[in-house]
Amino acid sequence: MGKIVKVSGPLVVASGLSEANMADVVRVGEQHLIGEILTMSGDSAAIQVYEETSGLGPGAEVVTTGAPLSVELGPGLIENIYDGIQRPLEVIRQKTGGNFLPRGEEVPALDREKKWDFTAVAKAGDHLIGGDVLGTVQETPSILHKIMMPPKMSGTVKEIKSGSFTVEDVVAVIETDKGETKELTMIQKWPVRVGRPYTKKYPPVTPLQSGQRIVDTFFPVAKGGTAAIPGPFGSGKTVMQHALAKWADVDLVVYIGCGERGNEMTDVLREFPELIDPRTGESLMKRTVLIANTSDMPVAAREASIYTGITIAEYFRDMGYAVAVIADSTSRWAEALREMSGRLEEMPGEEGYPAYLSSRLAQFYERAGVVECLGSDERQGSLTAVGAVSPPGGDLSEPVSQATMRIVKVFWALDSSLAYRRHFPAINWLNSYSLYLDSLRPWYSEHLGHEFLENREWAMAMLQEESNLNEIVQLVGKDSLSAKDQITLEVARMIREDFLQQNSFADNDAYSEYDRQARMLAMIRQYDTQCLSAAERGGNLSELFAIPAREKIGRAKGVPADQYKDAYANLLVEMEEQIAAIAEKGEKEE
Repeated sequence: MGKIVKVSGPLVVASGLSEANMADVVRVGEQHLIGEILTMSGDSAAIQVYEETSGLGPGAEVVTTGAPLSVELGPGLIENIYDGIQRPLEVIRQKTGGNFLPRGEEVPALDREKKWDFTAVAKAGDHLIGGDVLGTVQETPSILHKIMMPPKMSGTVKEIKSGSFTVEDVVAVIETDKGETKELTMIQKWPVRVGRPYTKKYPPVTPLQSGQRIVDTFFPVAKGGTAAIPGPFGSGKTVMQHALAKWADVDLVVYIGCGERGNEMTDVLREFPELIDPRTGESLMKRTVLIANTSDMPVAAREASIYTGITIAEYFRDMGYAVAVIADSTSRWAEALREMSGRLEEMPGEEGYPAYLSSRLAQFYERAGVVECLGSDERQGSLTAVGAVSPPGGDLSEPVSQATMRIVKVFWALDSSLAYRRHFPAINWLNSYSLYLDSLRPWYSEHLGHEFLENREWAMAMLQEESNLNEIVQLVGKDSLSAKDQITLEVARMIREDFLQQNSFADNDAYSEYDRQARMLAMIRQYDTQCLSAAERGGNLSELFAIPAREKIGRAKGVPADQYKDAYANLLVEMEEQIAAIAEKGEKEE
């Protein structure tokens, strides 16, 4: 037990803690506020407190728990909403009857009274190693929760039973290899700052299908990969992340609202229960865990929220699921680091951020990956990390954006000028990049054919050419361009408006599967090829740009999902006939 000697906002310095260790969780003051030891010097400890510290003063008691900041892992995580240190917000609201989080409130992360139907998979006499499945619980219709042996334990099952249990009931008795008898419940605890172990890591080779055309076709992220969405205020970072959380083809989503506005988390809470997952037909909340640490919550807990979220994600990855962690936003998390670093009087780095900013960001993103899970049965799980970056004034040269760009392999650069023109998603196709294209090439060739990536490269070249031509057009006007260049400008406009632009409020356009994307892009390229051919034969350009099929291509993304194949095939035939007629007319006039 120690005593407080100094209070500086969320930072508390206490003496008399010679028995404590670095990273221990402590209870501070009469209200037992939760804190974590950051630095030790003799028997003096600097503690970051995860709750409001007003009213604390020198002489108040500090008691160490002797354990690091950990999360509870077990049935009951899904559909829940937690704060940054895994306190269930809905349960606290029901307990206190208010909308504000009272200080020092202790509520277990997992419901201790709810009973779950546990089905034993292992049998008495089986020898199990860390990660082996003891039994299963059907937590939601979408997720079969696997109760696993703790990672560092191995031994023989002495007793195991199926039935209806709470998370604290003993479901199995294990005799470890050292001869000790251990009783196992459905709860595991894991320190949040330590990555959960796995057997082997693989290179990512499968794309994460998001249903967003500019992402899937132009700048794909692999399952088990890392991506960042930087952009200025109002350019659509949060909306983009909501779209990924809604439509990405993963088994589970962990959404971390880290320092964001409360109304944005409210949108998630209102929308997700009503939205239907296209893969399972169930509500999206049935596969979602929410971590809410909004901008009005204590700063120190914001720093912990990222680790809480990714540890929960790793737990489901270890079951063999594909998981996506969506962090909104890592800039707010970095600001919390900067505030605590300043109060600790550490030497500041660039723009006041601590010198270890890059390494902390890398530690977060490096926990993503495709892994072979622990256990004797072969299971592969993946964890994809997507972080938003909110650079002040949209300046991508600031430290958080630069450190993130060095780590992640996909960069979706949002552009406020596109957002002001109502072009959404407002991802700038000239500034963004994906380094996964080569490793995903075999998957594209197998599932969509070689033409898909050829069409993608063609479309990127057209957009680049349009950017170059626009400078000439501003000087001499569009009419002075050659026929080929005029067709390039028209086709690039089609790629931008008819393909890349997407309406998340239109049922048929909010989600676009890969086959549909491939057919749309192939159709636009076909239009380009045929217009060039017709122009060479004397076809009138204004007539080529005004054919009825051209307007139908613009509306092709609104065709219902069960009709698009036939509609696109018919549209191709119409287009060929209409362009051929103009070409013939041009030949006769010559």
